[in-house]
Amino acid sequence: MYIFFIFLFLLSLWLPVDANVEKTIFLAPSTIPIPSETGIDDLGLDRLSPLSPVLRTQLNASFPTSENPLGTESWYFLENLTPGQRYEVRICYLATQPTEFTLSTHTLADTVEDTSLFSSISRFSASRLDQVRTDSIPRKPRARPDPAVMDAGPSSGSFLFLRVYAAADYFTLDHSLMENVPPVLVDIILDPFLLNVFPKSLVPTAGWIAVVAGVALFVSRWVVGEFRRLANESETDAAVRKEGKKKK
Repeated sequence: MYIFFIFLFLLSLWLPVDANVEKTIFLAPSTIPIPSETGIDDLGLDRLSPLSPVLRTQLNASFPTSENPLGTESWYFLENLTPGQRYEVRICYLATQPTEFTLSTHTLADTVEDTSLFSSISRFSASRLDQVRTDSIPRKPRARPDPAVMDAGPSSGSFLFLRVYAAADYFTLDHSLMENVPPVLVDIILDPFLLNVFPKSLVPTAGWIAVVAGVALFVSRWVVGEFRRLANESETDAAVRKEGKKKK
């Protein structure tokens, strides 16, 4: 019986929770050369890579409309991936900013050949570059990465474009918040899978779960043993009393 309770405890730790995390899982594509005419360096997209796997930024969001049912889109560049490696990209955000995110990854070929994707990334790039030039929207400055570990612009490799839709998911009597959705502070995290099975960042959590499971198993066995000992002592005492009554 105690094994059943341990199973329920572990299951409660592993069950997915509908909280402030959204993600997408994908396999890195094969290595290909990056044609110079694509102008990836000129797009001005924020990048994530195994050497720089975390990006803290603000995503523009909006309420869904008939034209934009998924909200406002943003684009990012995932580079220096290992071909055939399984990855996940997670978006962690504050629970005080209810937002629904939709994530998808696209290869260079898909982006170039699909007119809608190409137009979408072009519009976002133009808007972002204009934003940087005019500095019309103040942004929280981020610490500059160490030049020793900065990823150089790739000439070839395994890479993907990441598209993120952000749709506001709240209702308030504050008309200003309903008319102007504030940017959402997020952490975008690129996480590789160990042996293409288990996310690398969850290894410490798995270790703690194993420790807790071991302690729970030890404690449960001790408790069950104590109950059995008390039960045996009770049966022995009852048998002694019964024999005593028969002798009388």
